[in-house]
Amino acid sequence: MHVDVLLTKTISKDYCVYIDQLESLAFDTKVLIVTNTTVADLHLANLQTKIHAKELHSVILPDGEKYKNFESLELILNACFEHRLDRKSLLIAFGGGVIGDMTGFAASLYQRGIDFIQIPTTLLAQVDASVGGKTGINNTYGKNLIGSFWQPRAVYCESAFLKTLPKREFSAGIAEIIKMAVTFDRGFFEWLETHDLHDETHLKEAIYKSISIKATVVAQDETEQGIRAVLNYGHTFGHVIENQTHYTTYLHGEAVAIGMVMANCLAQKLGLLSQEDAGRIMALLKRYDLPTHYAIHSPEVFYDAFFLDKKSEYSKIKFILAKGIGAHEIRNDIPKEIVLEALKEANA
Repeated sequence: MHVDVLLTKTISKDYCVYIDQLESLAFDTKVLIVTNTTVADLHLANLQTKIHAKELHSVILPDGEKYKNFESLELILNACFEHRLDRKSLLIAFGGGVIGDMTGFAASLYQRGIDFIQIPTTLLAQVDASVGGKTGINNTYGKNLIGSFWQPRAVYCESAFLKTLPKREFSAGIAEIIKMAVTFDRGFFEWLETHDLHDETHLKEAIYKSISIKATVVAQDETEQGIRAVLNYGHTFGHVIENQTHYTTYLHGEAVAIGMVMANCLAQKLGLLSQEDAGRIMALLKRYDLPTHYAIHSPEVFYDAFFLDKKSEYSKIKFILAKGIGAHEIRNDIPKEIVLEALKEANA
């Protein structure tokens, strides 16, 4: 005796990423804006004039990756309860990747799931974190190990917000742009080599191209069962770096930049990437003053930390590697000794 539960295969609704089209948004429900102290001081008052709702509230969290935790998540959920949000209510993530990840996670949890909108204010969030529905928080074991896939209703990327970004935050976002070009589009990488992203026109084109690449990948693999894992190029190493430095030394994009260099050392040892192409990637990262070296105190400890990564499966570490520039290879069969050799070389 059995009962079949026949589910539709569509996991989430389609949505649109709007670039420089945020003029006025109207909602026939309660809306809660989630932001941090830095963004609130710079932009919250302006955003509030653009949002029209039955009730409009805001919750302001501390700023920084180290606050991407249960305590901040609870602050968001408590605000939802205090303002009596219901299942028709909406959250707006107004900030960088940390705010976006936590707000999306809170939206997926509150009353078993309500809608949310992303309004990313950092370059990294605009080109990567705000698109694709990955949400979550960090804990002592690692980065984003607690979370859910919960797609936003819409994403609004406004270039005006980027004008107030600190230099490091801007460069951290460029690391994610480079990541997508290296693994998916050689022509885009070559374009990045010859165009300065400090130019507003070039930057907007790079944002559009990066979002297009990610949207194509996510459409094929929403819950990261296959090709979407390629978007984690540099992240397997980078997440270990962030955890070892307690999320206080490097911005996420900076750790990813170092992670790409480490992944490239491994790819070279496996014959997937030439020294010349690794040098071109390194040069592009350095052009935007991104860090490319991290002092590994113990390769063995660093290696063991890989197993806490979400991408490890059945005690095998999944590595995302560049296969030349513009292509990729996913490997989970690399012997430990080769990985340790690559870590030692990257540490030299």
